[in-house]
Amino acid sequence: MSKKQAIFFLIDTQGVNCVGCYQPQLRLQTPHIDRLAAGGVRFDRAYSCSPVCGPARSAIFTGLYPHSNGVLANDMAPHLDLPTLGQRLQAAGFATGYVGKWHLDGSDYFGDGRCPPGWEPETWMDGRNYLDSLPDEHARRLSRRVLGPKEVKENGITSEFTHAHRIADKAIDFIRRHQHEDFLLVVSIDEPHHPFIAPEPFVSAFEDFLFPVPNADDPLADKPNSQREWAAHTEKTFAPFMVKKDGQSFIRHPRHFSCNSFSDHQVGRVLSAIQERTPDALITYTADHGDMFGSHRLHGKGPCMYDEIARIPLIVSWRGQAPAGAGSRGPVSHIDLVPTFLGFFGQAVSRPLAGRSP
Repeated sequence: MSKKQAIFFLIDTQGVNCVGCYQPQLRLQTPHIDRLAAGGVRFDRAYSCSPVCGPARSAIFTGLYPHSNGVLANDMAPHLDLPTLGQRLQAAGFATGYVGKWHLDGSDYFGDGRCPPGWEPETWMDGRNYLDSLPDEHARRLSRRVLGPKEVKENGITSEFTHAHRIADKAIDFIRRHQHEDFLLVVSIDEPHHPFIAPEPFVSAFEDFLFPVPNADDPLADKPNSQREWAAHTEKTFAPFMVKKDGQSFIRHPRHFSCNSFSDHQVGRVLSAIQERTPDALITYTADHGDMFGSHRLHGKGPCMYDEIARIPLIVSWRGQAPAGAGSRGPVSHIDLVPTFLGFFGQAVSRPLAGRSP
């Protein structure tokens, strides 16, 4: 009997506008994600339940919308009586591994360093664990700075220094140890979230890259006041990033796009391990939300539902099951992920879950 094995990639701050298979004309240098899409199904209208890190993740892992699970903003935890996907599957006897950003323990951005119920402690490594793994305070400060090519060279920053590389290492080790078992592995890569650290050759690859920004001059006159205040708050910081050329608006943000490509490289390392050890596994790839990049004069993410931050990549690859190179234009949501994974593992989808399994 074939094994029930699933690997779930969750990337931070990556809208569809940052992935090559969705935007091939931009040369975003995401070959591994593009290859994954070529071998599976690419969903073109997939949406986050809430385009902010914590609330988005709460829906992904509880199967309930943020207004029901209690995570209305970052640094909040779901209600304690709500089992996560990991708890549901671990209780049913499946191996469950989670490595990378969690952001659902109610502490700060980095997390509290403790593996929550439902996941294998040996694999766990949140942001706090990563900081604690660095050799000294100087290294910890470096890990939180935005570093350009000069700083990367001066400080000897290598791939091994980054959280993304160490996440991939842990994921590869989990696959090696559990390759003969049924399992769910979540690979939650924090990059390309700020501070966008990437080694060479990635850090130098986007110095001259201009990313097109639609609606950059939106006066926001007919939009909520919160958006006008948001625009005013970030305008001074990001004005130097904005470029006008031939009547069109662009943003020059080499750090984000270099780290975006570096993140793809780490995904590729894990995909190689999957191909070698668990080639029949179900592979799902998505992101929690995108970045506005100056569209509608907004930067980052927050309380609005523009496509730039709400529409996210969703790719499913499953050898022999998902048709290679297929696409879907129908709307889908993160809210369906928990019931879909439960269905894959042969588990009942209980009534409180808001989504459904296809």
